[in-house]
Amino acid sequence: MYQLATLVVLLSLGAMGCASTEYARVRKVPKDPLVEQIKFQAESPATDRTLQVLRQYDLTGELHGDPSKLLADLQAIIERDPSAEKLYSFAELSYRAGKKMQARDQQAALDFYGAAVAYSYLYLFDQRFSHLRNPYDPQFRGACQLYNGALENTLRLVQKQGGLLPGRSHPIDTATQKFDISVVVRSNAWTDEDFDEFKFVSDYEVNGLANQFQTYGLGVPLIAVRKRPEQEDAADKYYPQNLAFAVTAFLRLVPDENCDQWRPGRRHRALLELYDPLVTSEVAVGEQRVPLESDLSTPLAYFLNLNNKQLDISTYGLLRPDREQAVTGLYMLEPYRPGKIPVVMVHGLWSSPLTWTEMFNDLRSVPEIRDHYQIWYYMYPSGQPFWTSATRMRQELARMRDVFDPEHREPALDQMVLVGHSMGGLVSKLQSIDSRDDVWHLESDQPFGVVKASYEERERLEQLFFFKANPSVSRVVTIATPHRGSKFANDTTRYLAQKMISLPGVLAKEQVVRDNPGLFRDTTLVSVKTSLDSLSPTSPILPVMLEAERPAWVKYHNIVGIIPDKGLLGRLAKNSDGVVAFDSAHLADAASEIIVSADHSNVHRHPLAVLEVRRILLEHLHDLRTTGGEGPATPSAIEQIQFAPAATQSATVGSSN
Repeated sequence: MYQLATLVVLLSLGAMGCASTEYARVRKVPKDPLVEQIKFQAESPATDRTLQVLRQYDLTGELHGDPSKLLADLQAIIERDPSAEKLYSFAELSYRAGKKMQARDQQAALDFYGAAVAYSYLYLFDQRFSHLRNPYDPQFRGACQLYNGALENTLRLVQKQGGLLPGRSHPIDTATQKFDISVVVRSNAWTDEDFDEFKFVSDYEVNGLANQFQTYGLGVPLIAVRKRPEQEDAADKYYPQNLAFAVTAFLRLVPDENCDQWRPGRRHRALLELYDPLVTSEVAVGEQRVPLESDLSTPLAYFLNLNNKQLDISTYGLLRPDREQAVTGLYMLEPYRPGKIPVVMVHGLWSSPLTWTEMFNDLRSVPEIRDHYQIWYYMYPSGQPFWTSATRMRQELARMRDVFDPEHREPALDQMVLVGHSMGGLVSKLQSIDSRDDVWHLESDQPFGVVKASYEERERLEQLFFFKANPSVSRVVTIATPHRGSKFANDTTRYLAQKMISLPGVLAKEQVVRDNPGLFRDTTLVSVKTSLDSLSPTSPILPVMLEAERPAWVKYHNIVGIIPDKGLLGRLAKNSDGVVAFDSAHLADAASEIIVSADHSNVHRHPLAVLEVRRILLEHLHDLRTTGGEGPATPSAIEQIQFAPAATQSATVGSSN
């Protein structure tokens, strides 16, 4: 009965691995907050306060006529008697005119939207009205929405004309103003050449993520799609194809050189600034600090839609690990950033990096985490024994260091945190222990030097049996990990796996055994066929890992899943997560351990598990600040890690830029 239940679980996990999720759906109509917040219904020609301004100057009769004439008359009044109320009214009426003209005359609509952006900007930032500005006034909030809405519609029309590419300038001539808009990238991580195209966040609704994280302020959240360079360098291999990332567009009006105030009726410069919300959360306009509007989740969902097949190697990585070796390695969803600590997420059996989507999305929503950490993935074919995957990961981490920090001057890279789910926890843990001779002695009593093999195979065996704890790994978080094996890897499932999984290198290892008669007392590590074999409770390496001496600089944290003792599934689980029993997942000597009420495939997605990883990362920062850490990095080097958010969280741009 247990074998039958295990087989059912195996097949259900396989079905999950093959499933395709649509993370972002295109909306029929772009989301427009102005429709709800300012009530731009067709039956209402203007908001009450704008109608009041028009009544005061006897302009209500022009509401249903030519909008250009109404705006010209209102601008003449503004030039004689400027006020914030009139600027707002001009911005609102311009926006309404743009909406009406958009389907009939896009150039006219562009003129009106451009005017709406300019006048809402003046309402918010003109120093003449700073003493009257009240952020609690609904009109102030309306001006923010007018700025954002008009800017988005302006950008949509400019994009249709082939604009929006960084490094270019675009003239916009409105009915009352003339602008020269330059598109500039305000990020040290991205260059003009990195941008291939832009999508608007408001065109998409997030479907495949439980939570959607946004910040509120000024600017238009965009989805930027990275252009793959024709000549790739060593760093490009760490970025997946079709990398999409969050950008916020902010339009800044540049004062005239001969005038300290921006004035209507002249030709002006404007900067369309593209900010990375992972780095910059606010900008300076004069003496004001302005929060940026941003959306981190929708660009992530869009990226996952584009790369679902590339990132989801769960089934092929299990059944055909020989074919998935080419995509094995570290992956980054944002540029490498010096000063930020890597968090490397390692998936488990019959899984892929997509399994971390919920945790990745939630962790990036925490400002202190995105300020100080960079989250990476390690992708590997899960059909091979976990110690083989651990050997490859060890090599990939060393190769990454050679690419980004060949002289080992970057202290943040010496405070790495590994987070592994299921078998990925064992892969992660093997990065943090010394093998000494213990692993080799599982197989043979004779010295390794007597092994007869080709140079290549001898080198592979040496890497498998002899390894050191990675001095750059500071913490290891294991989630639903079978530290003592899993009965899920029983005779039935192991037999099926051996029939279904094509493992590279098996024949070469069997040849080594034949060429060295009497050398190997036990050939488990050399000749084990699949990852399920490696997870058996009888796997000899598991006790060695549990008893291995741990480096003083590494802290271990553990998360265990238990299916609640309710219903048939709870009774069958018997104090386990359905795959790994509590007795196997439990670590008595971990720095922390929590139990989450979840099954094996959902433990790491559970809100309490995400909160625990969040707590661990914040604790890691606290320990580094207060003690300097216990790892190889010295306290003076620790000070170089980005602990001061002020250096990266705001952007000040001079008026002459």
